[in-house]
Amino acid sequence: MKVTVCIGSSCHIKGSRQVVEQLQNLIAENNVSDKVTLGSTFCLENCQQGVCVTVDDVFHSVSPETVGEFFANEILAKI
Repeated sequence: MKVTVCIGSSCHIKGSRQVVEQLQNLIAENNVSDKVTLGSTFCLENCQQGVCVTVDDVFHSVSPETVGEFFANEILAKI
């Protein structure tokens, strides 16, 4: 599973750094680093949304406050 987080200007202001850090921690805590590849990009062209994240090319809007729920529903539940 490939997870990509936008780290462009708009998403950075909305907390992309915190989203990346939390995802890194959740991937490690749940021992799924062999199943999940976390990457970044500079723009997913949905700047009006929250932090833009794709999971296998499916778009999601995430915030630092919703990372745990997003991880459980969109990543752990699907691997």
